[in-house]
Amino acid sequence: MDAGATGLRLVSAPRTPDTEQADDASMMEPVSPTGRLMDSFYIVVTIGLGTPVNLPTFRAGIEAQLARHPRFRSIQVTDVSKDGNPHWVPATVDLDDHIVVPELDPAAVAADADQAVEDYVASLSTLAMDRSRPLWDFHILDFPTSEAAATVAVRAHHSLGDGMALLTLLIACTRSAADPARLPAMPPALAARSGPIYARPCPPASAGAVAFATWLWSYVVLAWHTVADVVAFAATVVFLSDPHTLFKRRSEGGEGKVVHRKRFVHATLSLDDVKFVKDAMKCNMVEMIEAGKSKAVKWGNKLGYIILPFHIAMHDDPLEYVRTAKKTVDRKKSSLEALFTHVIGEMVLKFCGLKALTVHYQSYNNTIKVILAVDEAHFACHKLLDDFTGSLRRIRDAVAACKLQQ
Repeated sequence: MDAGATGLRLVSAPRTPDTEQADDASMMEPVSPTGRLMDSFYIVVTIGLGTPVNLPTFRAGIEAQLARHPRFRSIQVTDVSKDGNPHWVPATVDLDDHIVVPELDPAAVAADADQAVEDYVASLSTLAMDRSRPLWDFHILDFPTSEAAATVAVRAHHSLGDGMALLTLLIACTRSAADPARLPAMPPALAARSGPIYARPCPPASAGAVAFATWLWSYVVLAWHTVADVVAFAATVVFLSDPHTLFKRRSEGGEGKVVHRKRFVHATLSLDDVKFVKDAMKCNMVEMIEAGKSKAVKWGNKLGYIILPFHIAMHDDPLEYVRTAKKTVDRKKSSLEALFTHVIGEMVLKFCGLKALTVHYQSYNNTIKVILAVDEAHFACHKLLDDFTGSLRRIRDAVAACKLQQ
């Protein structure tokens, strides 16, 4: 999950023998525009383990796999004598700097291990990362909680890659416990989509002129929706602004500004309940989650944006929220707005402010984890989690009531 860093600024990192020996070719590898956009962000991930941590094995795995990746053994250096832009420069990785085993209060751990983990992970959102070494670290919390035998907190600067890229790399670094030379068993892959989500397959000649005309018309609609969405996006950026609420803070981080700690909390939802609502409302849970071919996947931050209006209203029928969301998402699927905003985002080199709340959904087996990165100065984080679970319960009950009436 993303966490706002404590006003991290791009500075000239101290020159070391490692960076002095970097050749000109390495110095010419600039940080991407999107990576520069992510200068004030880092990613915090908590991983629950089924067994206690074997630290020597863990360390050997990190050294053999993760630490070999170019981005994980490089630092960002800004050479003001050249172009003044940050570049990736190779550096030596000292695992003692990147694998942290904190000493927590034994009494606090014994009293409430879950709270001890939550408090420690929240503290990571206020600690700046050392820019003189590669921007990642692992924090080993080797004691049992209600959900795991041990916990590992991973913190990585967002310029290293987006969440999906980092998770993919972490999975690639793991090995089977039964056979360390083999990758762990994974669930069967979903059938890959043969084309973009907005593309309709060209009908065969036997389908007739009407089917072919409908296929052509879908691309006319796609073009119209794209133009309308891009214009609306540009107008929103230039002329409109969200009101100043708890969800949007104008001042965060940087010199002389208050840094608010973010607390990372999560709740578990039943995937069966979500599927129950999905089937009744004729939604699709996985249309936006497609497996790509390895040769087409590029490392880094690939971000696109779409405008989704968030209406604050109280409907008598809880399913009205689902109908409205489905209608909006179906409309957005017939648009190239995300591709255009990705290009725009690559050209923009500063953010207008940070968000106080970030929501992530991760699916594990038959459950969904709702994960919140919450500004604890503004939100009652656990009450907000209860609102998520309560909303799903109301929607599920409404679907069940509709089925009984049919």
